[in-house]
Amino acid sequence: MRVAAYVRVSTSRQVKLQTIEQQLEIVRKHAQEKGWELPEENLFRDDGYSGTTLKRPALDALRDKARMREFEIVVMLSPDRLARNYVHQMVLIEELEKGGCQVEFVERPMSSEPNDQLLLQIRGAVAEYERTLLSERMRRGRLAKYKAGLLLPWTHVPYGLRVDPDRPRDPAGVRPDEAKAAVVAEIFAMYLEQGASLFGVSRHLQARGIPAPRGGKLWSTATLRGILTNPVYAGGVYAGRARYRPAKIRRSATHPIGHPHDSAVALAPEEWIPVASVPAVVSQEQFDLVKEKLSKNKSFARRNNKTHEYLLRALVSCGTCMLCSIARTRTGRKNNDREQRYYVCSGKFKQAQSGLGEEKCPSRYAPADQLDEVVWKDLCEVLTHPESITDALRRAHGGQWLPQELKARQENLRQGRAALGRQLERLTEAYLGEVIPLAEYQRRRKDLEGRDEALASQEGQLQAQSHQHMELAGVASSIEDFCERVRSGLAGATFEQRRKLVELLIDRVIVSDEEVEIRYVIPTDPSSEKVRFCHLRSDYLYRLSTGWKQIRTTPALVLLACRAGT
Repeated sequence: MRVAAYVRVSTSRQVKLQTIEQQLEIVRKHAQEKGWELPEENLFRDDGYSGTTLKRPALDALRDKARMREFEIVVMLSPDRLARNYVHQMVLIEELEKGGCQVEFVERPMSSEPNDQLLLQIRGAVAEYERTLLSERMRRGRLAKYKAGLLLPWTHVPYGLRVDPDRPRDPAGVRPDEAKAAVVAEIFAMYLEQGASLFGVSRHLQARGIPAPRGGKLWSTATLRGILTNPVYAGGVYAGRARYRPAKIRRSATHPIGHPHDSAVALAPEEWIPVASVPAVVSQEQFDLVKEKLSKNKSFARRNNKTHEYLLRALVSCGTCMLCSIARTRTGRKNNDREQRYYVCSGKFKQAQSGLGEEKCPSRYAPADQLDEVVWKDLCEVLTHPESITDALRRAHGGQWLPQELKARQENLRQGRAALGRQLERLTEAYLGEVIPLAEYQRRRKDLEGRDEALASQEGQLQAQSHQHMELAGVASSIEDFCERVRSGLAGATFEQRRKLVELLIDRVIVSDEEVEIRYVIPTDPSSEKVRFCHLRSDYLYRLSTGWKQIRTTPALVLLACRAGT
């Protein structure tokens, strides 16, 4: 009997209290009483993951293995450990059972009987109601304490301040940390100097050997901006300075999403909730001047400088450190002061932003003129010969055999199931005629039903592949139509037209010392021709093999990649 177990706790506090170990102990004891062997590699645990979401690493691993029919039974403490939402519970239980897994709850054993299923539904609905009620009560309670000035809205104490260790959330215990508060005051003063920037302040602090808030040597621009925009240093503690919404775009074009989180949207100061007043580190006048300068400098940021034309602006990444490359123009004496345009890895000089510490990326400068020409020629070649896209799409879907063979395999499976049905009928007639005893009849019937179930599973897989082939044919036709409409204007396209086409069809250009990797995004539906792939939330492969390869297919876009020589 192949047995697996799943356990989960929601908060880091529960992890510290070892409540998940208690779950494991109960599950192991239950498996031992049943006589099941439960190896360590079959234990799936999610520490600190909420049951309101399905994005849990251990749960994903369990679902993947269950889909491969590696387990026969999955043991859990109770239904709310699987999910807090009733709909999620039903989806997961149905998915596991389709993979041949029986789900068993230790504290609340369930069967397929209608009464037990109704009880499971009621319990799931009650668990979801309790979670919603508890969440709303906690939110309202925190809000009331914020308005009464009894609770600090911090998860971490801001740099330069300290709190009463016995009452860390009490606003009355907030005091400046003299040494760190002096650093904060100096940061404000340095930034207000003529010509100062966040990078300049970072270099100055690093040169003086002042450690960053987390103990590192490098002060990132994000850390400095967070300090300069926090009103607590002017003496005011506020709650509700931002609202959170689901992320709309990806965080990186070259790194997997990992554990995604919501995006913060800053609110107007009028909407903030005043909590308390604390000792100020800088004056309100200094804080307002810094806020004004930050807003002004933002409009003059290098990313907003469009003096020079770069076809691949904001689309190039370094193949060495996988950071983004910025467009930069330099004037060299060897070229008679002629301007040279490059794509330069941000890890070569923006240490305060790249996160590489003291190390600099060893990659070379990529000449912009040559790279733009290579990518544009390759793009024109792809649009001129769309059969390369459709062939790659078919290979990516594994369609190496013809639809006729698919139909033949479906017919063989259908005939096989029909033959098993006839055998079962003859077996039943033999038992009714008292030719074979009951025990022999039950044994043979169970064997025939098992073989029929296996054939039914294969037939379902082939049916899904058949639908995939039909969908693939429609996608290929749509891609060819798109390429035909676009390639007529390639020869006389202006820079603005080229730029719009590149933004639509190229997701990323990865440049290394030896080769250029171009990741294409091909619209598969007319409605997707106005949607950039970076506005979709998806995961990505870190490295791609040589040749075309599909990374991810969405209802509107298909992402492909190829390599071009340097």
